[in-house]
Order: sequence, then C-alpha cells, then structure tokens
Amino acid sequence: QVQLDETGGGLVQAGGSLRLSCAASGRTFINYAMGWFRQAPGKEREFVAAISRVGGRTDYADSVKGRFTISRDNAKVYLQMNSLKPEDTAVYYCAADESSAGVFRPVVGRQQYDYWGQGTQVTVSS
Repeated sequence: QVQLDETGGGLVQAGGSLRLSCAASGRTFINYAMGWFRQAPGKEREFVAAISRVGGRTDYADSVKGRFTISRDNAKVYLQMNSLKPEDTAVYYCAADESSAGVFRPVVGRQQYDYWGQGTQVTVSS
C-alpha cells in the first residue's frame, strides 16, 4: 500500500502559476502510474493529467493541454500549472495505479486508480 500527500495548493490570480507536488510513502514509488484529478464544488471528480510508470509518457485533459505539465522523479509527482483560469478552481487529488495497465502508458480512467491523496485546494481569482 502507498500513502499520498499533496502540497502546493493556494490562492492565485488568473494568469498565475502554481506547482503541486505529491509525495508517496510505503511501497517503492516507481511501482505506480500516477495521475492528477480535480473536483470543483457540485461537480464530478475529473481527470487532469497522468504519467506512466516507465518512460514518462503523459496524457492531459483537453482543458489543460498547453498549460499544465505533469512530471515525476524517484520520490514525487508534480503538476506545474501555468496560465491559470478561474475555472481551474478545485480540490486537486493525486492518485496511484499499481496495475500493469500503467507501466508504459498513462492511465486516464478514475476507476483504475487504487490509491488517493487527501487533496489540496487551488483557488484562482479573476
């Protein structure tokens, strides 16, 4: 099992940037494909970005392509968010998938993830 802890959320003006980090403890971090999701008030939790376990292949939601970048190292996964918009306001969650599906390709489906962090609030003011 792995425990996930997100940091880096906060309040930023539209057009600004934030960098979220997700630290994992427990099993070796390399054993998991990783993803970021977000949930705004009254809405479903939605996919934001994902990165494969090996090779660093990535995928993004259309709404964040060109603005957000997911990356990982041996201990953390990151979400660099640039050109933030008020509609990016949400609680952002880090997730880990331990199945073989995410070894060489990013995992997009929320239901495929096995472990979730507690979330970090991102608020973008207009």
